Amino acid sequence: MTSYHEFWTQDHVQAPSAHVIRSDQEALDIAHELSQQFRKDAVARDHERRLPFDEIQKLSQSGLWAITVPRQFGGAEVSYYTVAQVIALLSGADGSLGQIPQNHYYALEVLRNTGTPEQQQHLYQEVLHGARFGNALAEFKTRNAAQKHSKIQAVDDGYIIQGEKFYCTGSLFAHRIPTLVKDEHEREFLAFVPRHSQGLEIIDDWTGFGQRTTGSGSVKLDQVFVQAIDVIPFDEAFLQPTLVGPFAQLLHAAIETGIARAAFEETKQRIRHARPWIDAGVDSATQDPLTLYELGQVAVDVKATELLLKQAASTIDAAKPQPTADNIATASIEVAKVRAHSTETALKAASKLIELAGSRASQRSDGLDIYWRNTRVHTLHDPSRWKYYFIGNYALNRILPPRRGTL
Repeated sequence: MTSYHEFWTQDHVQAPSAHVIRSDQEALDIAHELSQQFRKDAVARDHERRLPFDEIQKLSQSGLWAITVPRQFGGAEVSYYTVAQVIALLSGADGSLGQIPQNHYYALEVLRNTGTPEQQQHLYQEVLHGARFGNALAEFKTRNAAQKHSKIQAVDDGYIIQGEKFYCTGSLFAHRIPTLVKDEHEREFLAFVPRHSQGLEIIDDWTGFGQRTTGSGSVKLDQVFVQAIDVIPFDEAFLQPTLVGPFAQLLHAAIETGIARAAFEETKQRIRHARPWIDAGVDSATQDPLTLYELGQVAVDVKATELLLKQAASTIDAAKPQPTADNIATASIEVAKVRAHSTETALKAASKLIELAGSRASQRSDGLDIYWRNTRVHTLHDPSRWKYYFIGNYALNRILPPRRGTL
């Protein structure tokens, strides 16, 4: 197992071994293969809170972190549905692993929309060589999520950043920390801060009872210098119709869809192997109509979530060639539908797993609690009740939803 110190004494950014994926199918094949590997030790990593440095290195070297890089810059530029499926596969194996690349893809989407060609070439090439981006977006010393205290100030040869962030998922494993900051005019920017910048401190202080190995600690920036080429506009991604918001939420829905599907599959396995009939060789639990009823409900909900995920991704893919206020609103509403449904489905599937698996499910050694804990923590990311509100307002009054990363 690689230690924190060993991990960062290696230069992964320019690693020549990083594979470049060329197609959607190749991305799905690699994600399926890696998810099978990562599933084996997921419970042990969670119980021991063993940060997945080796697994993350395999992921980025496999090329999966670069699958959204546009074709003109050398990437595969896979469909948004493919990205969602990749995240769902990884999340089904390990919810924490599935969430870690989410902000990386999010930052790349902002870059695609607001970066200059020079900035895109610069940062995309790093990603194609295996670089990983974390995030430093949220703050906890403000009254609401829209307020930001972290500031950026222009200097002769770049910018200086001062601020403090929390819930910085993936930053412990990242080569750059995309950081949301405001200037003196209240304009928002995303600064791709190099990991080893002087004044940058990444703190492993995440203590959540679920998603325990996401590396979602804190980031402090004390007069951190960043070059101009590494700073892109952020507010422009929402002032105009873009896919940034719906894409961000699609990935969150994919995380929950993957966990829900995995919990359902685990439930079926547990029921099949519970209390076998001695004389008939048939699982007694499968003969219980109430068990079958409960299982059938979860089966329907999981399938519905998967279909809603596909529908939402399809609307994003359809809007990509020419985003407008209308098709971005449609995409946001379709994503809100799956995000609201995936929250309820994942919680239900994870809870029913423990209920239907019987008393042994309460044993810590069995690790069945990981699905519920991961789901419960992840679903707190942004409340599904607001999604239902905007869905209803659009359905009844045709009021377009706001453009933002949480819808």
